[in-house]
Amino acid sequence: MELNAEQQFNDIQSNLTTVKQRIVDACKKAGRDPASVRLLPVTKTVPAERLRIAYAAGCHEMGENKIQEAREKSEVLSDLNIKWAVIGHLQTNKAKYLARFANEFQALDSLKVAEELDKRLQNEGRSIDVYVQVNSSGEASKFGLSPEGVRDFVQQLPKYSSLRIKGLMTLAIFSSDHDRVRECFVKMREVQAMLRQEAPDGLSFDELSMGMSGDYELAIEEGATVVRVGQAIFGKRPLPDSHYWPGMG
Repeated sequence: MELNAEQQFNDIQSNLTTVKQRIVDACKKAGRDPASVRLLPVTKTVPAERLRIAYAAGCHEMGENKIQEAREKSEVLSDLNIKWAVIGHLQTNKAKYLARFANEFQALDSLKVAEELDKRLQNEGRSIDVYVQVNSSGEASKFGLSPEGVRDFVQQLPKYSSLRIKGLMTLAIFSSDHDRVRECFVKMREVQAMLRQEAPDGLSFDELSMGMSGDYELAIEEGATVVRVGQAIFGKRPLPDSHYWPGMG
């Protein structure tokens, strides 16, 4: 049965409250300040009219992993002050769309994309926050740089002045084994520590975007500053995660 707008609002607001409380609890357990963790609601497959309700319920940032879906929603909801984050793989020929509306891009793993996105942003007179994606699980089906390849990659980034490098992003292994999931997050913390010492001036690696609905508390324990939560806020998606994220079948 379809919920009416008021029921949807109450539903989303209640879920948001629960997720935020769990973030606070995870931070306390880790001895961290809850203000150091940003919640990014992931809105892929959620219809635009439901996102309008979500905005009223307090979701003012939204993360999408397909550029076409993000672009369409940003146009339909252009009357709202939403900060859009693109968190999925970007093809070079789609950079022109991202440059027009996104506030943040969390999946940079290619110098070709960096070059094209920088060029398109220059044309738009804009700059955006960017995270470098790392394949922390080593799965061949996942996008992202290898942990060993990040150092050389970031040396090239200062030339792209419209990309404000803020940190790293990863998708942990999709597993019920918490130790295997935690290993991915620990590896990211190690890469972050290395880059803080060795990255070129002007690049920041203070941010770690890691953790989703199933593992964000573990991610917070290991230093996540951004957690990307969708299903815990909006409910189960109509298709399995493997449809949206490679390597999660």
